[in-house]
Amino acid sequence: MQIIVKGKNLEVTDALRDYATEKVGRVEKYLDRIIKTEIELSVEKNPKIQENQVVEVTIFSSGPVIRAKESASDMYQAIDLVCAKLERQARKVKKKIIDRHHHARNPFKEAAISAEEEGEEREPVIVKTKSFPLKPMTPEEACLQMELVGHDFFVFINSETEETNVVYRRRDGNYGLIEPGG
Repeated sequence: MQIIVKGKNLEVTDALRDYATEKVGRVEKYLDRIIKTEIELSVEKNPKIQENQVVEVTIFSSGPVIRAKESASDMYQAIDLVCAKLERQARKVKKKIIDRHHHARNPFKEAAISAEEEGEEREPVIVKTKSFPLKPMTPEEACLQMELVGHDFFVFINSETEETNVVYRRRDGNYGLIEPGG
């Protein structure tokens, strides 16, 4: 695993580099095939900011990219805080991967039911799945359809581009159009 330690507005000492490398290296047991880890240590120059020691870590793996940022009044404390956050995120990712392999049925419903039974705080899960035919129409027609069904978004095939698009209602009352980028 390649670990890059960078400093911004501070000189990264060997002790600081070794401490950060060792602490962040502990996350490796939770993730498979970590490609690269970037650790950025920085000091905010604004004297009004009390927790001016900032640590940002980005872990690139064969799976998802994990990023965490924490600040404290001491750099070593900030490293500890960010590592704790990274470990929580990595455990969550590993649990989801394990659950995905072990539950061939519907793991989302089972996770929701088991979390409710145990009375623990749970993550949002998919509890309902819908399927519907996509019809070619213009974005304006899609907005009208969205209003008719009373939803905040509507998926359709754009008759002008032949691609799947989404229209959605914005907070300002107008509409947005999401098109696939390329």
